[in-house]
Amino acid sequence: MKGLVIDMEDCIFCKIAGGIIPSASVYEDDDFKAILDIAPAAKGHVLILPKKHCADLIEIDPDVASKALFVASKIAAAQKKALKADGINLLQNSGEAAGQTIFHFHMHLIPRYENDNLTIPGENLSYAEGEAEEYAAKIRSCI
Repeated sequence: MKGLVIDMEDCIFCKIAGGIIPSASVYEDDDFKAILDIAPAAKGHVLILPKKHCADLIEIDPDVASKALFVASKIAAAQKKALKADGINLLQNSGEAAGQTIFHFHMHLIPRYENDNLTIPGENLSYAEGEAEEYAAKIRSCI
């Protein structure tokens, strides 16, 4: 499988979740770290990363999967409030054919707005210098 991470030491999401690679963090607990996506589909696009490595939805421990949805619900509520979003897309790609490119289970929370014309997947945006931390702080303040 192309892109499959066999050695967890080579997994970029393990490094981010472990604090080795810096990120604009939105939420963290013993089991998860949630960060802003560096190539967001919309400003405020969050990735939820389990700290324990598992490749995909098939491999994830059911207890971790259950907690992931709880964390997603909490962050989605914060995104709606902080960013005045009209809705949220919850997206999880499992497997290369489904569009998974980093083989560490993760979920996307994408804020949506009426008539935003966003197509998922679509063209990714980027943050200006310091802008990612501003968005992360807004969402953190509402959790």
